[in-house]
Amino acid sequence: MDKEKTIRDNVFRESEEIDGISVKGYDFNEGVDYGKIVESFSSTGFQATHLSKAIEIVNEMINEKAFIFLGYTSNMVSSGLRDIFRYLAEHKKIDVIVTTAGGIEEDIIKCLGDFIMGDFKADGKELRKKGINRIGNIFVPNSRYVRFEEFFQPVLNEIYNEQSEKGIVFTPSDIIWKLGEKINDERSICYWAWKNKIRIYCPALTDGAIGDNIYFFQFEHPDFKIDIVEDTKRLNDSTIGLAKSGVLILGGGVVKHSILNANMLRNGADYSVYINTAQEFDGSDAGALPDEAVSWGKILSEGKSAKVFADATIVFPLLVGETFARDENKEIA
Repeated sequence: MDKEKTIRDNVFRESEEIDGISVKGYDFNEGVDYGKIVESFSSTGFQATHLSKAIEIVNEMINEKAFIFLGYTSNMVSSGLRDIFRYLAEHKKIDVIVTTAGGIEEDIIKCLGDFIMGDFKADGKELRKKGINRIGNIFVPNSRYVRFEEFFQPVLNEIYNEQSEKGIVFTPSDIIWKLGEKINDERSICYWAWKNKIRIYCPALTDGAIGDNIYFFQFEHPDFKIDIVEDTKRLNDSTIGLAKSGVLILGGGVVKHSILNANMLRNGADYSVYINTAQEFDGSDAGALPDEAVSWGKILSEGKSAKVFADATIVFPLLVGETFARDENKEIA
């Protein structure tokens, strides 16, 4: 009898009652209402609830008129998210953009030729024979990079002439500014950033096709220079004195760190949302959770933050639909 009681006590251990939100999903008996489906995420659990929290934080950024830093890696621009970033720049929903070289060049390249849906399982050897580059399940014919070179080299030449004649050394964001002006295409993120005076910073501009083109250009112009120090100052200075600072970062690496490091100079961001699939077990910056950034002073200890472990191509359109795009009149002045 004592044995049975011990076993039952172990299995049916008494518990305290917990106050809180009951776990509950969407009831499709009520029909299909996408707004209510997303609303139901708050009580669904797992990453759905993290996304719900991220939406809440971004809406608070907007309502509190926070200065918003948007960061994304180049693969986001390879995908259709490029059109959502363009929307955000077009309608002045964000104040600063930080991205990688691919995030710049692929925005411009898509104005010169489409990327095509492909297959993750496509044979790399066969694609190489055909001059087709693969980004996940997206195909990019090499002709796109030839067109980019034809577009970019005259821009570099114009920049070089200004450097030679006026002693002006362009920063990476100055070069991106010029690209946005010259492409003159409303499909482009860079175009709308230029038109709306939104700085795009690229801490690693010499990576990718942009870096290749700069490398080729230097064969004929060995004295060509780019000033990365001034852009570091501009990005860091943009955080100083802000009433409220919000960061929205898709992906990791240099993009994530540059935004957070700049916010460290004001003792941390007020609002932070990360979307990526990286884990923290290896100590990577990409995988680091918001609380690690609190330890560095990159996010305020009392700040509001969320990390959504998810493919940004799936969740970011939902987040934008429930935040920036919800009220077209709430544009940042």
